[in-house]
Amino acid sequence: MKLKTLAILSTFVLGAAAAQAAGNDDHTPKFGGVVVETKAGDFEIVAKPDMIRIYVSDHGKAVKLDGAKAKVTLLNGSEKTEADLTPAGDKLEAKGTFKVAKGTKGIALVTLAGKPAATARFEIK
Repeated sequence: MKLKTLAILSTFVLGAAAAQAAGNDDHTPKFGGVVVETKAGDFEIVAKPDMIRIYVSDHGKAVKLDGAKAKVTLLNGSEKTEADLTPAGDKLEAKGTFKVAKGTKGIALVTLAGKPAATARFEIK
C-alpha cells in the first residue's frame, strides 16, 4: 500500500514541476506591448507615439543586449517610418515622434551580439 501511495505522490510532484517549467514560456505581455515568438527568443514590442522599445527574453529570462541593435519599420497604410533602436538597460529603445495607432503594422529586425538574430512582424492592438 505504501508503494502505491508513493507512486501516486511522485506522479503529482512531477506533474507540478512540469507545469511550473511550462509556465516560464508565458507569452503574455509584461510591458504593455505585443509579444512575438522568434527563433532568437520572445520579443515584446512596445510602440508609443514618443518611443519604441523591444524587450528580448529567452524562456522568461532577459537576454543580454551587449552589441545588440534593431531597426523597426512602422507601416500606416502607405506611410512608412523607420527607427533605429539601441540598448538602454534591459531593452532596445528609440525615442522620437512616431505615428502609432491601433492597426499600425511593423517589422522589427533585431541583431544580437553583432549577428542577425530574427525578424518579427507585429500589429498594434
